Amino acid sequence: MQIGIDSFASAFDDTSLAVSPSDRLVGLVEQIEYADEVGLDSFGIGEHHRKEFLDSAPTVILGAAAARTQRIRLTSAVTVLSSADPVRVFQNFATLDLLSRGRAEIVVGRGSFIESFPLFGLKLEDYDSLFAENLDLLLKIREHEHVHWSGKHRAALTGQGVYPRPFQDRLPIWLGVGGTPQSFVRAGQLGLPLMVAIIGGETRRFRPLIDLYRAAGKQAGHSPDDLKVGVHSLGYVADTTEEAADAFFPGYARAFTEVGKERGWGPVTRRAFDMQRGPHGALLVGSPDEVTEKIMRHSQALGGISRITFQMNAASLSHAKLMQAIELLGTRVAPALRAEAADKVAMA
Repeated sequence: MQIGIDSFASAFDDTSLAVSPSDRLVGLVEQIEYADEVGLDSFGIGEHHRKEFLDSAPTVILGAAAARTQRIRLTSAVTVLSSADPVRVFQNFATLDLLSRGRAEIVVGRGSFIESFPLFGLKLEDYDSLFAENLDLLLKIREHEHVHWSGKHRAALTGQGVYPRPFQDRLPIWLGVGGTPQSFVRAGQLGLPLMVAIIGGETRRFRPLIDLYRAAGKQAGHSPDDLKVGVHSLGYVADTTEEAADAFFPGYARAFTEVGKERGWGPVTRRAFDMQRGPHGALLVGSPDEVTEKIMRHSQALGGISRITFQMNAASLSHAKLMQAIELLGTRVAPALRAEAADKVAMA
């Protein structure tokens, strides 16, 4: 199982709302570099167009990290494809792939915010059709240097070349999904690896949707090896469970309460937070041993997962706390999960 981190490049930390955006971005690149040093497998940068995040240009951040890392996979988390030009998405990530010598990946999705639509002159009512059309074009660009394609929302391509081509023969493209059955089926039919965002509720409730994905992939003739499942979860690791929970909760509650005002949710309580930290809840917050055990439980409940990524800065944690958590993930959690996987292979 691969272990990674996803970041939305929070503009704030847990001590100040006036922290320098430059310092936050420099610190984020340092975090990616340290994740590489301690042996984590991937680092993803999200895409938002809101004041509280600094990730509106994720490939710029990942490009800076590419020059300072050697092994770690560099990915989006997610690229909001409904409001992006697939040609530019491919060019940006192909360039990143060249800079990193084959370590770039794209996770495409529809995103959970809608600010990009008016910002880029798009109609929100085209939300679904834009995504389907843009995904179709992106996949065609991946397969063909010269592209013949036409659609409803974009000018046709009549054999133009799309450059540069990536370092990898086939740039990895994952489909990021929430809880819509049609999205799981689409990923399976296309044979794309699946990244499931599980940020609340019980993780095991996603098993029927993942089974749907695997069944659709099998029916479409794709190899089970191609039908990888990753999970993106909110999480944080500290030396003790109490330390992790107390550090993570204030920023988590603040962030979700603010978003909840836009979506009609109630305020976040400590009781609800602690329930989410329970054995089957989605939050991966605790000590290294506790979080490792919980990831194993989640993987078994979902029929096996190939990647787990931690979204830690939804809680606006300080740079020092994030660096400490990265160290614990790389030196305690990842080795334990890899050893468990090796034992299963040996027993098979």
